[in-house]
Amino acid sequence: MAVKILIILNNQPYDGRDNTWNALRLAKKLHEKGEEVRIFLMNDAVDLARDITKKPDFYDQDLVQMLKELYHSGVELKVCGTCQARCGVNKNAPYFDEMIKATMNDLAEWVITSDKVLTFG
Repeated sequence: MAVKILIILNNQPYDGRDNTWNALRLAKKLHEKGEEVRIFLMNDAVDLARDITKKPDFYDQDLVQMLKELYHSGVELKVCGTCQARCGVNKNAPYFDEMIKATMNDLAEWVITSDKVLTFG
């Protein structure tokens, strides 16, 4: 039986640390092992769900593309709706899929129904 794992990301994707990259790598490995992976983006991490967010020249990984690949492979994704206008470098820019916009109630339900909750921030 698959374990439900929720990964919550908070930080700007390209902030000079590898938190986001490591979280996405972990999500991919867990998904490949058959676990049910969910990712919730909030605060400045919401830029990860925006096509306008581009990989800086100094960074070797395209984190937005990594997230899209996870999403299209079946990893569940939700992004804070109120953070769309409030957070990130690209405030008010749309998410790459409007279906992923969520509320704090959605996050609460995911926390309640997950077997494990991991935060990266």
